[in-house]
Amino acid sequence: MAYLRSILRSGKNGVPAVLRREFHRTLPAAMQVTVRDAIKEAMDEELERDERVFLLGEEVALFEGAYKVTRGLWKKYGDKRIIDTPIAEIGFTGIAVGAAMAGLRPVVEYMSFNFSMQSVDHIINSAAKTYYMSGGLQPVSIVFRGPNGAAPGVAAQHAQCFAAWYGHVPGLKVVSPWSAEDAKGLLKSAIRDDNPVVFLENEIMYSVPFEMSEESQSKDFLIPIGKAKIERKGNHVTLVSHSHVVSRCMDAAAVLAKDGIECEVINLRTIRPMDMEAIETSVMKTKHLITVEGGWPQFGVGGEILARIMEGPGFGYLNAPAVRVTGVDIPMPYAKLLEENTLPQIKDIVFSVKKMLNV
Repeated sequence: MAYLRSILRSGKNGVPAVLRREFHRTLPAAMQVTVRDAIKEAMDEELERDERVFLLGEEVALFEGAYKVTRGLWKKYGDKRIIDTPIAEIGFTGIAVGAAMAGLRPVVEYMSFNFSMQSVDHIINSAAKTYYMSGGLQPVSIVFRGPNGAAPGVAAQHAQCFAAWYGHVPGLKVVSPWSAEDAKGLLKSAIRDDNPVVFLENEIMYSVPFEMSEESQSKDFLIPIGKAKIERKGNHVTLVSHSHVVSRCMDAAAVLAKDGIECEVINLRTIRPMDMEAIETSVMKTKHLITVEGGWPQFGVGGEILARIMEGPGFGYLNAPAVRVTGVDIPMPYAKLLEENTLPQIKDIVFSVKKMLNV
């Protein structure tokens, strides 16, 4: 009894830890989030943060998006901020570019980036060039987003990758996320950017869950545009990729690790501006470079990377010619077997690595 009285007199500090009951103060743990939900979360947070932000596109409001990326946003923000448009990309893209010139921050959704071809005059001649042509007086703060590249069974007119197309244009920033964390942090940065940003998502990735860090769950979380990420460290060969093909590189790296080959996998995240410093630093360590992409080989993202390596300091460190693994140079077939053989597979990456290393 005397012991109990002494504890009560001494207060909290006198109570043994095992007897104390306090609120758990551990910060929130990482959680699983799909790429689809990460994109929606980014738009929701930016719509809430800045009243100049609005979203428009086909079926983004009442139907909640063709891929349900905009689920719940129309009910929360209403008709003035979440706007359904007719099937007229050239029309609603022009409206959005004009709104951006007037000081708003539109987010344009394309049901497929293949349909952005209807709007290419607005994207390139108006959005991309106006800041330069006005001598820096007229910014065009706008995001063009939607699914890009291959998807199952959509054939030639709905499956091409536009990373190299838009990456060719000065005045545009071009982003190609892989993970949920990429998608959220980069989209928030894109919406806040004063330049036009082409944001290339991928239908295959929408339903894929990723672990999102505690930091990325914050409303202040941003990933800077133009910075790549090393997804897996290695010292034998550098694999550089973007979008859904990063998954193939990660899987190939796991297969090769069983044979004692350690691949360094770089997720580009941004096509323009491109983080050549990250690629060169990795190449200086591994002495070998393979680029992997789902797009066509001619004038592709991989070709640009190889050219810059040849022209820069990284070239002298290579122990073998750099190699591209790309989609096949044909329109996408509809038949499943042909479709699979048109895109880079894990076996193609493994074969290229072993051939390069002579193993």
